[in-house]
Amino acid sequence: MKIIYHINRMAFLGFVEVVKHLPFIKKAQQDLLKLVKEKDIRNVVLIDYPGFNLSIAKKFKQLNVKIIYYISPQVWAWGSGRIKKIKELVNKMLVVFPFEAEMYRNAGIDVEFVGHPLTERIERYKFLSRDELYEKFRLDKSKEILLVLPGSRNHEVEKIFPVCFKAAEKIAAEFNLQVVIACSSNIDENIFGRISGSKNLKIVKDYTYDLMKQARLGIVKSGTSTLEAGLLILPMVIVYKANYMTYLIGKNLVKLDSIGMVNIVAGEKIVPELIQNAASDRAIYNESKKILSDSVLYSSLKNKLSCIKEKLGTEGASQRAAHAVYAIVNEA
Repeated sequence: MKIIYHINRMAFLGFVEVVKHLPFIKKAQQDLLKLVKEKDIRNVVLIDYPGFNLSIAKKFKQLNVKIIYYISPQVWAWGSGRIKKIKELVNKMLVVFPFEAEMYRNAGIDVEFVGHPLTERIERYKFLSRDELYEKFRLDKSKEILLVLPGSRNHEVEKIFPVCFKAAEKIAAEFNLQVVIACSSNIDENIFGRISGSKNLKIVKDYTYDLMKQARLGIVKSGTSTLEAGLLILPMVIVYKANYMTYLIGKNLVKLDSIGMVNIVAGEKIVPELIQNAASDRAIYNESKKILSDSVLYSSLKNKLSCIKEKLGTEGASQRAAHAVYAIVNEA
C-alpha cells in the first residue's frame, strides 16, 4: 500500500472541526485527483467518511472512474437526501448492516450485504484470560472492572472524560469496582491525568477487547466502541458530547431515536444513552447504578446484547468485500 495521506490526518469529527480544516481537505482531494489522472486509475474504492468521499466521488465520476463504496454513509440517520446522489455516483455499494441493503435495493442501487468486519475481528482475537489481564496490568484481583471508553480523538476525550471519570469514581466506590480507562493507540495517555488532576489512574492501551470481555460495566462514548462492547456482551451506558454548534446542527439533521450503534442495530434502546447536556456525571452515575443494582435488569441487558452478533452476519466479511471488489475491477 502506498499511503498518500494517513487516516490520522483526516480524523475530524463534527461540522465545526471540518470547517476549520477545509483548506487541508481541499488539498488532499486535489492531490488524489491528480494521482488518478497521472496513473490512469479506473477503479476507486471509497471507505466510509461520506463528507469527503461523496464530494470526491463526483469528481472521479467526471473522469469516468468506476466507484465502489464500502461502509455506507449513514443515510438512514441523516435522511434520504443522499441516496439520490449515491445512485448517480456509485457503481456498487458494499454494506455492513442488513437493513442498509434493503434500503439501497429499494432505491434501485446495486448493493451487497457483506457482513460487519467487527464480527470476524472479535472472533479471531486472542483474548487474555482474566488472570493474565489482571497480572499484566497489575489490577486488583478482588475487584471487577468499571471500564471507561472516552473516545479515540483528543477533542472527544476533553469533552467526555471529565464527567465519565467523576461518575465512574463514585460508582466504583459504591460497588467495589476498579476504574480502568481504555486508551486508544493514537492518544497520549497523559491527557487523562491532565484533565482529571489525578495521578493514580489505571490506563490500559491496546487491550480494549480484553477489558470489555472482563468488565462488569462500561461507560462508553457513542461510536463503534458501543458495537464492539455489544458483541462482547458488556452492559454499558452510552455517552456523547460534542462542540455545541456541531450538536445543534446534528440534532436538526439526524432522523433517529438512538445514536448508539448497538441500539440502532438492535432496533430498540437496549442500553441508556446520555447526549450533550444530559451527559452529566450525576446522570451517568444514576444510569450506572440502576444497571448494577438490579440483577434482573443486568441479566436482561446481557441477553439482549447477545443477539447483536446474529444481526451482523457471519465471519468472513472482509473476504466477501474483497471478492466483490475483485469481481467489479475485473469485469470485461
